[in-house]
Amino acid sequence: MKVPFITKQEVEEIAKTYPTPFHIYDEKGIRENARKLNQAFSWNKGFKEYFAVKANPNPTILKILHEEGCGTDCSSLAELIMSEKCGIVGRDVMFSSNDTPAEEFKKAAEIGATINLDDFTHIDFLNGITGIPKRICCRFNPGGIFKLGESGESVQVMDNPGDAKYGMTEDQILEAYTRLRDLGAEEFGIHSFLASNTVTNEYYPALAGILFKLAVKIKEKTGVSLSFINLSGGVGVAYKPDQTDNDILAIGEGVRKQFEEILVPAGLGEVKIFTELGRFMLAPYGHLVTKAVHEKHIYKEYIGVDACASNLMRPAMYGSYHHITVLGKENEPCDHVYDVTGSLCENNDKFAIDRALPRIDKGDYIVIHDTGAHGFAMGYNYNGRLWSAELLKREDGSIVEIRRAQTIDDYFATLDGFWDITV
Repeated sequence: MKVPFITKQEVEEIAKTYPTPFHIYDEKGIRENARKLNQAFSWNKGFKEYFAVKANPNPTILKILHEEGCGTDCSSLAELIMSEKCGIVGRDVMFSSNDTPAEEFKKAAEIGATINLDDFTHIDFLNGITGIPKRICCRFNPGGIFKLGESGESVQVMDNPGDAKYGMTEDQILEAYTRLRDLGAEEFGIHSFLASNTVTNEYYPALAGILFKLAVKIKEKTGVSLSFINLSGGVGVAYKPDQTDNDILAIGEGVRKQFEEILVPAGLGEVKIFTELGRFMLAPYGHLVTKAVHEKHIYKEYIGVDACASNLMRPAMYGSYHHITVLGKENEPCDHVYDVTGSLCENNDKFAIDRALPRIDKGDYIVIHDTGAHGFAMGYNYNGRLWSAELLKREDGSIVEIRRAQTIDDYFATLDGFWDITV
């Protein structure tokens, strides 16, 4: 059973100042989760988490995670600038981008970020812009189909590696390290991302095994000893209440075993392990809070809420499941079946389809769970719907606004001079 970190009474009080819909985050949960991740990899002296900014690009969140020892994983100019403005620079920043504009490489170099090259051709491209830095990373794509376990079943993947646009082949990456060394690089890393939102303790150890074996081959064939290995993201969360959460301590132990079996005998026992988690770090610690404003009785039963897909795109875009709690009715029987919908002029603007829930009355407050990652971050203005506020529940229970709601004036602000035109 999923339990919200806020109550009906709290939401009723919050809504007096910050009307629904709004995103709210749980500082206590975020900090505790970051500490548990660091504990899971404490066996590795150089371990560092680089939070995937794309999952939740809010400066307050970045600062909280930075206080817990996390850096940032950036993939755009805006994310680099946000990280810099938060005081997170230098080796605390990984820049993992693809199809990268020159200005973004320049900014990454300016703030001292570790650049992760997505393609072999980017070596000469980067060299022509800023020169090759002393510390550099390359992204690996093994191709084929990534599978886990003896059954050979594929995990839930963002793309089969062979179809994904990211990374270099093994032959390219071997040549890349030789070329980068010849151009002056002295410290090297490798990075790979093969699966998205895995709910299994086996993904990271399996990925680690692939990268650790490749690190040994790189050393043998090029003489380059990697300094760090970045396992990227992919460790997911249990969106459905009947799923079992990942055990990050077991995941860390699984990676440790691969490390000791593969890297240590090869003389690579000082390699640092990095991660770039986003969803795992934030998703369970965010709610989208909305209010039931309409009900409709036609061929199905509908509940209309004051949030829509512009506040949370995942259900409309991917058909993703997000659990729903009707505040104040947590213990009532789920004896009604609803489609829970927003107001966009699109039929896929539904947070739930044929969902068994307690009876919902107009005015009920509804919590949509696990929106702390890829929730507000994927917002948009279709139909002129405005972005909601972001709030933070502090460890002491107080509520602070960490991003105000967008206004109509904000929406029209980029139309310079438009209102001066006589039609």
